[in-house]
Amino acid sequence: MRRNIRVTPDGTRDLLFEECNARRQVEQKLSRLFQLRGFSEAMTPGIEFYDLFDSGNPVIPAEKMYKMTDYKGRLLVMRPDSTLPIARLVATRLRQAPLPIRLYYTQDVFYQNHSLSGRNDQEFQAGVELIGCKGDKSDIEVLALAAESLKICNAGDFRLEIGHVGFVMSLVEEIDENPDVQDLIKLHIENKNYAALGSLLDTLKPSSTAQFLRNLPRLFGGKEVLSAAAPLCTNPQAREALDYLNMVYGKLCDLGLSNHVIIDLGMVHKNEYYTGVIFRGFIEGSGDVVISGGRYDTLLQRFGCDLPATGFGVNVDSITKIKLARNEVKPPLPPEFLVHAESGFETEALKRIEELIQDGVCSEFSVFSSLEEARDYAVKRKIPKILIISDTEKIIDLNSGEML
Repeated sequence: MRRNIRVTPDGTRDLLFEECNARRQVEQKLSRLFQLRGFSEAMTPGIEFYDLFDSGNPVIPAEKMYKMTDYKGRLLVMRPDSTLPIARLVATRLRQAPLPIRLYYTQDVFYQNHSLSGRNDQEFQAGVELIGCKGDKSDIEVLALAAESLKICNAGDFRLEIGHVGFVMSLVEEIDENPDVQDLIKLHIENKNYAALGSLLDTLKPSSTAQFLRNLPRLFGGKEVLSAAAPLCTNPQAREALDYLNMVYGKLCDLGLSNHVIIDLGMVHKNEYYTGVIFRGFIEGSGDVVISGGRYDTLLQRFGCDLPATGFGVNVDSITKIKLARNEVKPPLPPEFLVHAESGFETEALKRIEELIQDGVCSEFSVFSSLEEARDYAVKRKIPKILIISDTEKIIDLNSGEML
């Protein structure tokens, strides 16, 4: 017996009506915004070679990817990330393009969440990649565009948390331990697990860096965070990252975003390809990360193309869920007309529908044999009028019951 023919796989679900409408609205708003900011659309395959995501230093754990083989026995994956395929595309097809290259995408990613019940394994994302420029101008532009992306979706108050990979990495690398211990330190910092971090650091050789790392998850807030960290920060790389964050935060405040931006010096991104400023965004009333991104200046080197880059992805599904929960999306309107053809007038009815559509009037063709069946259907679908096509045209207004 086939037990799974009436359900969808774990982490996936069907969408209907208002859900489809809400997602499409968010997607269209973001696409329009990206286009107006000079970004061109790109699409990458939903299936990629496993090697793309496992280039020596895998950015996504193998167990998190949906894998399969092709007819030649080559290992494939369902796209778990959009940035790496975009990087491949740029390195192979856009080498001669003028810089910077501005690309945007709207597509699904697939990522197995084994232990997170209620989380989707299929996520629809919209995002941008700004490739071929480095420095504060591009970082500020992308951060400002991320904020605008959350504003334009009208999903409520939002916040952007910003950090710097170089700050955390330079401090962790000062700890004279093997990479596994360093990775565990980063994990506890990212999860703000004070107890686990403290217990781990207790087993290590005492140092000023270890003491600073104990307090790192608490360095979260406004500009006062930078002021508190500066006197304690003696590492040159960490100090450079701190100064850069200070400059970026000031520019974002100048843009009127001071009430929306929070500094998180303990931010560590799950994707290892980030090299500079990183950020993530949240919307009030939801714990989901709805936007995530940052700078990745070395990623394209994997493909023999040494170009700096920055970008972000928006979790369209999370924003859609928020808007639906707040009843902000109206259900699709029914057609204005149900066009019913009497026997022998089907062709004329279809031609009439074409005319109505050209005039912007939503119309549905009646597949029913009798007018009574058509009337019953129109009432259930809340279609207000029936247009009867015979040797003459007649309109029944179902609200008034009158023949027009």
